Amino acid sequence: MAKKQQAADEGAPHGPTGAEWAILKVVWEHEPCAAGTVQEELAATRNWAYSTVKTTMDRMVVKGLLATQAVRNLTLFSARITRAEAQRGELKRLIQRAFDGALTPLIDFLVEEENLTAEEIAELRKLINRRSKS
Repeated sequence: MAKKQQAADEGAPHGPTGAEWAILKVVWEHEPCAAGTVQEELAATRNWAYSTVKTTMDRMVVKGLLATQAVRNLTLFSARITRAEAQRGELKRLIQRAFDGALTPLIDFLVEEENLTAEEIAELRKLINRRSKS
């Protein structure tokens, strides 16, 4: 298992919270970055004080989601997991919780409940056919 993924699995068995996802998205775009950068980026969508962002980011370090690097008197944060690793973990937790670990009921649910267009269904078929050939 990759070192980043192992750290994420051990430190964050329940995955990022909604607030942590928002922070991770900014960090992925700007890493390494300071908490102030994250707070400024989120100011338009979230009314969080700097102290709230910094405290949350410090907790994310403990959970294994972020890493820190001290540069003079500044703490820079970097993600310890990639976007794909976070998405994979989130999806696996969803499938386990909501569909008892089975993928087919999830796909059935999406097709039935999300009103997929014919184009989206055709794209799903292409993905499945491409995967089954490899």
